[in-house]
Amino acid sequence: MKPYKIAEGIYNVGVVDWNIRDFHGYSTYNGTTYNAFLIMDDKITLVDTVKKEFADQLLSNISEIIDPKKIDYIISNHTEMDHTGSLPSVMHYIGEDKPLYISKMGKKNLSLHFRQNWNYHPVENGEKLSLGKRTLTFFETRMLHWPDSMFTYLNEEKILFSSDAFGQHYAGPEKFDDEIGDAIFPHAKTYFANILLLYTKKIQKLLKTVNKLGLEFNIICPDHGIIWRKNPEKIINAYVKWSSHEAEKKAVIVYDTMWHSTQFMAEKIAEGIEHEGVKAKPMHLRSCHRSDIITEVMDAKAVVVGSPTLNNNLFPTVADFLTYMKGLKPQNKIGASFGSYGWSGESIKLVNAELEAMKFELIDNGLKIQYVPDSDGLEACMEYGKKIGRAVLQQMTAG
Repeated sequence: MKPYKIAEGIYNVGVVDWNIRDFHGYSTYNGTTYNAFLIMDDKITLVDTVKKEFADQLLSNISEIIDPKKIDYIISNHTEMDHTGSLPSVMHYIGEDKPLYISKMGKKNLSLHFRQNWNYHPVENGEKLSLGKRTLTFFETRMLHWPDSMFTYLNEEKILFSSDAFGQHYAGPEKFDDEIGDAIFPHAKTYFANILLLYTKKIQKLLKTVNKLGLEFNIICPDHGIIWRKNPEKIINAYVKWSSHEAEKKAVIVYDTMWHSTQFMAEKIAEGIEHEGVKAKPMHLRSCHRSDIITEVMDAKAVVVGSPTLNNNLFPTVADFLTYMKGLKPQNKIGASFGSYGWSGESIKLVNAELEAMKFELIDNGLKIQYVPDSDGLEACMEYGKKIGRAVLQQMTAG
């Protein structure tokens, strides 16, 4: 990616990672970008850096605008390695004594990451930094999504450098929201579901603070994906909706199967759910990536989990998914379980225990069928699906 102008004197000098397909367990089948921003003023400032492997490209991009050694300040909004991995190379090149503005937790993290005695300048929440003609304000956004996270706001142009918030793991020819349109929102939704879902209360609090302060955003510059310049309100409104855990009349049926018996059950349960006028989406765990499943779970009212019993336990892919989902803390869900078994049948009890630990409202103790479901078994699955569908409708009406 060549550097490009965002506003007068402000550039994205970041890089594209076309080939990454996994981001700590999250499927990035469209690649991603690591955005970094250069502000030209009396004090030339670099906001964030990039992953370690792209350090040379970052310096090359900066060099197309100015000699990197002329950079006066560096700001690190978030210390995760995809945004700081190249920091040692950058600091070595531009000068180890250059001021590095970070949050207080950011200083702690970077010190532990790199063991370097850099010229750290930990900032207070709301602290301002003059660049000459422009002024930056720092806002602490702790646990969105790391303890060190912060936003940097360019007051005069009303540009928000939002770190990992409002981002997407997307690499493409488009650089701005008006170039890609609404096609970017599925990527933004997947990003929210897999990175930020467990922090929704903090997101709501932050959005209220932004309202209270009367901050306006002409442009939002996240560290991943496209830049929001035409209508940044659309992504803010999406965050308002997603953080409220607003559900649709939808059930996601997450399952795996050994010899197709649990699959037969899943498909019949889906049929029963749809009979009641509720959307049903069966998702086989070895055909669908868990990050895509979580994206569907985020706005579903019911999550129905199916597992065969293997060695008196859950099927491994089901256990993996339940662990992943538990960490992201989806809320206000109906839960149900099902599965085929041979001679012991513990999986249903184990699924229920996990769903209860996530505070899902279980509709009953689940449905299990020994070996291959016959016509009566499939009819029981159909009725079970209808029961789930009615529970969804009842809760949606009550809500």
